[in-house]
Amino acid sequence: MYIESFDSPLGAITVEADDCFVTAVRFMCSSEQNPNAVTALAVKELIEYFNGKRKSFTVRCNLGGTPFQNKVWSALCDIPYGETASYSDIAKAVGSPNACRAVGSANNKNPIPIIVPCHRVIGKNGSLIGYAGGIEIKKKLLQIENMYK
Repeated sequence: MYIESFDSPLGAITVEADDCFVTAVRFMCSSEQNPNAVTALAVKELIEYFNGKRKSFTVRCNLGGTPFQNKVWSALCDIPYGETASYSDIAKAVGSPNACRAVGSANNKNPIPIIVPCHRVIGKNGSLIGYAGGIEIKKKLLQIENMYK
């Protein structure tokens, strides 16, 4: 496993990867640093994102997960930069209109936040609910996107 941490407007972020794919993005700093070309590309693209110069990511990711989780995570990537969708919208997009809670659970288990933009999913009434990294981080990510869109 390869690991690289960097400072962001949200605090320290750590990218984990194997030889080919990003496997995790974590809101923390790792004392272990063992970068490779995949972590370097991910860090470069994340820094560009935070500077408003990147609206989508090209780095390849391996999220693992169940078939349902992968459908949800794929749908998240269809939410345009600077926009939001509700849990209900995502449930409909994956063909399970009554699965709002399951969508929330999949969002919570997203191992690659920011790159797979689970922060763009909000409550049906527009409220900022549920984010594994914390509501303040979700709010800051949405503010960054609104500033640069």
